[in-house]
Amino acid sequence: MLSLRLPSMCGMALLTDPVWVRAPATSANLGPGFDALGLALGCHDEVMARVTVGGISVAVTGEGAGVLPTDASHLVVRSMRAVFDEVGEQPAGLELSCLNRIPQARGLGSSSAAIVAGVLAARALVIDGAARLPDEAVLGLAARLEGHPDNVAPCLLGGFTIAWTQDDGARAVRQEPAPAVRPLVFVPSERGLTEVARSALPDSVPHVDAAFNAGRSALLVHALTRAPELLFAATEDRLHQPYRASGAPASAALVARLRAEGVAAMISGAGPTVLALVTEDWAAPEVPGWQVWSLDIDTSGALVTIGARSGTLEDAERDPVAAGWAG
Repeated sequence: MLSLRLPSMCGMALLTDPVWVRAPATSANLGPGFDALGLALGCHDEVMARVTVGGISVAVTGEGAGVLPTDASHLVVRSMRAVFDEVGEQPAGLELSCLNRIPQARGLGSSSAAIVAGVLAARALVIDGAARLPDEAVLGLAARLEGHPDNVAPCLLGGFTIAWTQDDGARAVRQEPAPAVRPLVFVPSERGLTEVARSALPDSVPHVDAAFNAGRSALLVHALTRAPELLFAATEDRLHQPYRASGAPASAALVARLRAEGVAAMISGAGPTVLALVTEDWAAPEVPGWQVWSLDIDTSGALVTIGARSGTLEDAERDPVAAGWAG
């Protein structure tokens, strides 16, 4: 493996080989677990990053192509630069190729995937990056960039995660979901923004509702890992979804429709995507204007590999496995 040592006070050495990161989509909140619970989903964005002699080059294929910035303002670039600031210095230049499959601004963690991909790519490009930025610090930095840890935690760790923030930063633990649980996501064509959804939340809630959600959140940990038959009751929420309903009426109506059929349905993250957790071959209804995806739970979290791959972005979009972008 080749490396390039840049002259600096820190003596930071960078790989010249490309680094590849595969980051999963995520669904946060999971009903009652506002800003705390998250689930990694089997839909992935892929990022290739390498250092160059100068400038910023960003190519985007798939979701967000032609819309997302292709300069230093791209979220992956900004996340990488935050890491380089943390561990030593900025490289002279960066080249990025992004293959996006996670829908943008739909409540499926596209921004968290970009942040995690950027943080892990930058750390991997530094020869002793893991020593300079240990795993715990990766979570803390990613959470600071995102603003909260509930999406970045499952993106990093995979599976089902419980995240919290203490005085010295974000923390998370991973739980193994019960094998019978199968996520279904209903993805609308309309987009949503987390900051808009958060603006609908009140500064305080009734004590009875807070107590209700505390109980349901605890039950959800048990239901999702050991007792899927309790998922319907465990995904009841009074803390955020009722307040956001008027801003995404179609999503709220779909959640109500599914729950009336006994399905453990909820808003995914800040929406407008709807997540349903089912445990058998359930025939999802057709909803005009929505895509319905049956996804696996991602159990690996973000993965990093180093070295050249033969396939181009266009090849990867047609056949990501054959192109070496997934497998």
